[in-house]
Amino acid sequence: MNNQLLEFPQLTVFNDLESEVRSYCRSFQTVFEKAKNAQLWDRNGNKYIDFFAGAGALNYGHNNEKIRGKLIDYMMQDGITHSLDMATNAKETFLTQFQEVILKPRGWNHKVMFPGPTGTNAVEAALKIARKVTGRSTILSFTNAFHGMTLGSLAVTGNSFKREGAGIALTHSVFMPYDGYYGEDVDTLAYIKKLLDDPGSGVPIPAAVIVEALQGEGGLNSASREWLKGLEELCKERDILLILDDVQMGCGRTGPFFSFDDAGIEPDIICLSKSIGGFGLPMAITLLKPEIDVWEPGEHNGTFRGNNLGFIAATEALNYWKTKEFQLDVEIRAKIIHSVLEDIPSRYPEFRGETRGRGLIQGFAFERQELAGRLSEIAFDHGLIMETSGPHSEVVKIMPPLTIEIETLEDGLKILERSLKQLSAEER
Repeated sequence: MNNQLLEFPQLTVFNDLESEVRSYCRSFQTVFEKAKNAQLWDRNGNKYIDFFAGAGALNYGHNNEKIRGKLIDYMMQDGITHSLDMATNAKETFLTQFQEVILKPRGWNHKVMFPGPTGTNAVEAALKIARKVTGRSTILSFTNAFHGMTLGSLAVTGNSFKREGAGIALTHSVFMPYDGYYGEDVDTLAYIKKLLDDPGSGVPIPAAVIVEALQGEGGLNSASREWLKGLEELCKERDILLILDDVQMGCGRTGPFFSFDDAGIEPDIICLSKSIGGFGLPMAITLLKPEIDVWEPGEHNGTFRGNNLGFIAATEALNYWKTKEFQLDVEIRAKIIHSVLEDIPSRYPEFRGETRGRGLIQGFAFERQELAGRLSEIAFDHGLIMETSGPHSEVVKIMPPLTIEIETLEDGLKILERSLKQLSAEER
């Protein structure tokens, strides 16, 4: 996407006063004013369909009425908003709801840890406890992984551009090939096993393996059920903890609540953030099996662990998961997206691309990497917000709220189709 200095007059304040680190506003050059479910409006009254959903933080849409109502009621009753990690009614209700709706049906007894309120905080906590429990320092991660922007999370993130922003060497991590990294014919698990079991490989037994079941920022690379199951077995055989980073893919993004639900695995540690807050509110949790919850009180701390507005919103959002109906609705929408994407390679062979992803995070990877960014620019001009992902930003990504109306979804896909036609014409 366009990372040049913004020249639009309505963005003068942001250009003059905000840090150069800003990024998304360089791609979507307008000032947004209001939003409802899967649509946004700018201050000029222009409407946009949202296929971005706050990078996955708005699975239940903008200004979800059910959740908003609970938040307003809570504030009007002078409910606690900030409480560090003290006990509150809001936290108690969330913990009980999460236990009943998410953990019990899976037969799990994970403890719920509230780190700082972002995904990278959840990952940092996971890495620290894994090292504390095992006494080992190395973390095994995967090619094209993305786990956050703080130093520990960056150390297990593959993207070179993000890593260079650290300004120092990132250590105590080792990278292995993700499922399919070398193509369908190469068993990357066998490769990993060989290195871990060979005393001459130079690869130590790690404290933990951290993995995404579907790599969102890494290019919509999806691990197979068999590969994830094999990875769990590999970890158990070698007394390695398995950390599943579900920060972006959790809360239904791929269909079921957890992106790995259909793999039949039970990770030792699970990281959740983004849409766990229900309303786009900052919130994160790190789920720990009881036997590894060996923290000393206050050993991992943070001022904003007690975001009670997040607890209220999250509790209401979990009502979507009390039955299978919501997941089925997501699957219906996923099929609509797939039906459009699967025809792109044959209809536009000049792009030499492929479809990727599942659920309500799907996309198209271009052989010519710059075309994904150009397609996003064209789509935005037509009223559709989409972002790119992948190590070269070569994948255009469809990631709407899970609650998007069918009609709005279809309208967005029509804009995508018009944008593809325009891109194809430009390339002739």
